[in-house]
Amino acid sequence: MSVSESLHSRQYPEPAAMLRLIKPVTWFPPMWAYLCGIVSAGVSPSGHWHLVILGVLLAGPVVCGMSQAANDWCDRHVDAINEPDRPIPSGRIPGRWGLWIALAMTVLSLLLGAALGTWGLIATIAAVLSAWAYSAEPVRLKRSGWWGPGLVGLSYETLPWLTGAAILSQSLPSGPVLICALLYGIGAHGIMTLNDFKALEGDRVSGIASLPVTLGPVRAARLACAVMLAPQIAVAALLFGWDRAFFAAAILVLIAAQLWAMRVLLTDPKARAPWYNGTGVLFYVSGMMITAWAIRCLEALP
Repeated sequence: MSVSESLHSRQYPEPAAMLRLIKPVTWFPPMWAYLCGIVSAGVSPSGHWHLVILGVLLAGPVVCGMSQAANDWCDRHVDAINEPDRPIPSGRIPGRWGLWIALAMTVLSLLLGAALGTWGLIATIAAVLSAWAYSAEPVRLKRSGWWGPGLVGLSYETLPWLTGAAILSQSLPSGPVLICALLYGIGAHGIMTLNDFKALEGDRVSGIASLPVTLGPVRAARLACAVMLAPQIAVAALLFGWDRAFFAAAILVLIAAQLWAMRVLLTDPKARAPWYNGTGVLFYVSGMMITAWAIRCLEALP
């Protein structure tokens, strides 16, 4: 069945398909990054738990969910090749329901962002614009294996981290927080590149120049590993310089664990990429929280 035919096979979307459309499995990274920001702010959340809870919900189910719905709508023809059982190409979300859901969640994101105050609204506007710029024509940064993963990495890690820190402290985050959040966002480019392996065939047919398409699986995987490692090494070096040697050592241990996982990944990058996303990435995000605790009392750079 073609995409156009399947889009008209139902009148209303299936509830289960709507949940799959916003992909709960993708909510964790921005939610975790927001919590890292809360921790790194160095301010007690006592009396501000509503900001913590609302921010986590906004970062994960709402904004990230919206971005997934927007991406699925804009990718419906690609998904018909890669994953025809997805909600939109399978017809379980018919017509333009995918678009309406993405637009409704965009409005909801902005309303909840405004409820978090000025910092929350600014961050939400940036997140919403990034989500649509990544997926939608004429910008569609997803076409680039460099700009697309970079934008997603910054949106998933750096932006929510800085948002959590700014909302709790009600001020611009300190230098160490800004630097570490940016470094982990840059490193996430590698994670996003590995995520592109699952769409390799469809991307090649659709003209999306992901790094697995343009460089090939082996070279793309090696590059992804280097991009993930370099910022973490920089964070460890900074923590040593900021007299946080214990935390820096912990980051180095996690880097060593990732090196083991990367060796496994590189034996068969295309087949092992999903495995690495469930193992090696866990070490990466654990380092984020360790770093957040390390810098929470650093008000300014030495």
